[in-house]
Amino acid sequence: MAAQETVEHKYVYDFAEGNKDLKDLLGGKGANLAEMTNLGLPVPPGFTITTEACKAYLTTGREPDGLAAQIEAHLESLEREMGRKLGDPQDPLLVSVRSGAKFSMPGMMETVLNVGLNDRSVVGLSAQAGGNDRFAWDSYRRLIQMFGKTVCEVPGEEFEHALDDAKRAKGTQNDLDLDADDLRGLVDAYKKIFAKHTGREFPQEPREQLDLAIRAVFESWNAERAVVYRRQERIPADLGTAVNVVAMVFGNLGADSGTGVAFTRDPGSGAQGIYGDYLANAQGEDVVAGIRNTVQLQELEQIDKKSYDELLDYMARLEEHYKDLCDIEFTIERGKLWMLQTRVGKRTAAAAFVIAGQLVDEGLIDLDEALHRVNGAQLAQLMFPRFRLDHEFQPVAKGIGASPGAASGKVVFTSARAVELAAEGESVILVRRETNPDDLNGMIAAKGILTSRGGKTSHAAVVARGMGKTCVSGADELDVNVPAKKFIVAGQTVNEGDVVSIDGTTGKVYLGEVPVMPSEVVQYFEGSLDPEHIDNPLVRAVHRIMTHADAKRRLLVRTNADTGADAARARRFGAEGIGLCRTEHMFLGDRRELVERLILASTDEEREAALAALLPLQREDFIDIFREMDGLPVTVRLIDPPLHEFLPPLEQLAVNVAVAQERGEDVAKEEALLAAVRRMHEENPMLGLRGVRLGLVIPGLFAMQVRAIAEAAVEVTRSGGSACPEIMVPLVGAVQELETVRAEAEKIIAEVVGDSGVEVLIGTMIEVPRAALTAGQIAEAAQFFSFGTNDLTQMGWGFSRDDVEGAFFWRYLELGIFGISPFESIDREGVGRLVRIAAEEGRAARPGLKLGVCGEHGGDPDSVHFFHEVGLDYVSCSPFRVPVARLEAGRAAITTTGSDSR
Repeated sequence: MAAQETVEHKYVYDFAEGNKDLKDLLGGKGANLAEMTNLGLPVPPGFTITTEACKAYLTTGREPDGLAAQIEAHLESLEREMGRKLGDPQDPLLVSVRSGAKFSMPGMMETVLNVGLNDRSVVGLSAQAGGNDRFAWDSYRRLIQMFGKTVCEVPGEEFEHALDDAKRAKGTQNDLDLDADDLRGLVDAYKKIFAKHTGREFPQEPREQLDLAIRAVFESWNAERAVVYRRQERIPADLGTAVNVVAMVFGNLGADSGTGVAFTRDPGSGAQGIYGDYLANAQGEDVVAGIRNTVQLQELEQIDKKSYDELLDYMARLEEHYKDLCDIEFTIERGKLWMLQTRVGKRTAAAAFVIAGQLVDEGLIDLDEALHRVNGAQLAQLMFPRFRLDHEFQPVAKGIGASPGAASGKVVFTSARAVELAAEGESVILVRRETNPDDLNGMIAAKGILTSRGGKTSHAAVVARGMGKTCVSGADELDVNVPAKKFIVAGQTVNEGDVVSIDGTTGKVYLGEVPVMPSEVVQYFEGSLDPEHIDNPLVRAVHRIMTHADAKRRLLVRTNADTGADAARARRFGAEGIGLCRTEHMFLGDRRELVERLILASTDEEREAALAALLPLQREDFIDIFREMDGLPVTVRLIDPPLHEFLPPLEQLAVNVAVAQERGEDVAKEEALLAAVRRMHEENPMLGLRGVRLGLVIPGLFAMQVRAIAEAAVEVTRSGGSACPEIMVPLVGAVQELETVRAEAEKIIAEVVGDSGVEVLIGTMIEVPRAALTAGQIAEAAQFFSFGTNDLTQMGWGFSRDDVEGAFFWRYLELGIFGISPFESIDREGVGRLVRIAAEEGRAARPGLKLGVCGEHGGDPDSVHFFHEVGLDYVSCSPFRVPVARLEAGRAAITTTGSDSR
């Protein structure tokens, strides 16, 4: 019976059995060790325990059946190959036990070196090293330290304190000055520390050491730091880690030994050359710990030319084989070069683009693959200015990096002051507890916006991103006192006029001016740099890859723009129309008085007079936008927010009226405003009288806007230009709402357009879940849908986007309920399903239905791929995100099943 038994699952692979494509099973480290072995490179022998074994262990709390026997068989094979036995007193084999997940998680999981050493084999290791007692006892103390901390959770600082005591007793600060006797004493001290914390002696049985180390690596997959890292990098939690058991080779055997790291290209800039560090007479952990200064890799040529030449040959072979930048770890043991690891190297955003272009030139990859190897997040990094932190600048606060960039300026606390100082040529940072539509002019004037409240979808964040302004929101360490024109942070008072610097990528706030570096990539997109005539490899690479993305993509990319200036900027960035022109921004500033007249109108005549006064102003706005877009489609959303947003806040108005009454002043107008505000007050205005409901309740409001749009289009057309307006009705939940508005709009359009040749489309914004679920009905009255994913997410989840980020999103992210905020990246399973249903049922009812998206998700890289998949015609985003959307639309078009750009 025993002879017929077979192992159901193969949990252990020798390096020669794997390859680089088995990362799911063998982890990145194991798959690449196998690949190098098969390429004939000098890799120390070893084997890999699969991620399946890890997942089984973590699920059941014990090793899966058959694993122990497979480890024993592969260990025996390794011993035969090396001619040594694990822990043999005379000639010991030592192994390292290292983690290796599918995706690189540097420093997040565990490693144990020198497994197999004990009180007897340490003597054999010394003899093996030619009587080098110091080396043997140093290796033993490293094992106890690593094993104690990693496997048995002994506080690492206790070992460090003991090492410091030994160095003090020797009168040195350098580990290398400790001799064999010192290290023998340190081993005894480490053993006592181990016993104190574990209640047992340090294990002397080599196989027990190995088994416990393997389990510790399994368990490190769920260590807090690994969990936090996975959430940050959006790495799935169910992958598990492989475990690599590798024969030890030693770089700490003397001057003819050493260890190092090499890159086949510069991971910072992408430049070709020899990059890396080398440390003689050291193990790899010494390089990481920084206990001694390394030398540049080029110096290895003088130290050991044979090994250096071999290394360069292996580097070239690996880069050609992987067709990418390779990150390599190596050890030289008494003049023998060993390759310990290789992987496709991490790189900066700039290096990613440059290297992709280089590899195309070298014929190693094609342009599709080059496009696949970069992403929108990297491009966004390249587009924003960044601080040059080459001096000691310490942040005084940290908020949410709401809109990337780096900005410095004088602190101001009001919109008016921001406009005033900016007009004088000053750079300003607008500081508020939170912003509102009244702050728009100040936000436009400011270099950056800093708020103590709010999140990535707050008013400040959304508007700042739309304008390409740097913004840090939710910096709750700031005690902002607007009336006193100051804020307090870290015990320091910052007054109006003092200079601060904010980093919209990291969310950090600095006192004083931090120098910035301009983005040449933005200069290229704006047309001030010609990629064909500039000696800048990054700009040339970006131009080349963007050109290919544009040629490949199916999705068009529009912009969200409310002014002619925004439209012009977006066109320079490659926008192919406007997907969202918000008309409410046209009612602010000097026009607020006219809106107040409209709201306070008590007769039809007063209301019509207010609308008549607004009409030419709206028309001029649209003329400016249509001229800038010159024939490209412009989707204009009719007024959406509740009208009370254009009035002073209730509390402020009530105080003003009371104070004026006390002084005996004439407050008739203010009292009328206060009565209107109280009359229009809603418990939840986002679900109240707004959007299409306004157009149905306030006679003439939508009609005035439709007329202004149509008249502007006709005027631009008759003056030799071209206009393609699309009128979008917001917040529709029932087809009858849209039918009513459309009937009135069509009469006005027919009257205005006449024989001008202007065609005006009428469609709706899909932002209410009911609209998505009845899209087939609504499509019968709509010529286009534009998905307003901000509100669709808010209503789909039942979240108030203005409140939830600061209130509890941090906890949801911490618990893993969210991998990322659903306001940042589309929730494919819930909100995304609503989009898919509406797209399918809308097109079934009206085959030619135009589909787009104009929420914040339109510029999110992952969301763009989803919108490509569901068949939308275009995405729309803020001007500065247009290049990102163009790039990701191209990547979506060439993405194939199973590809991974992480």
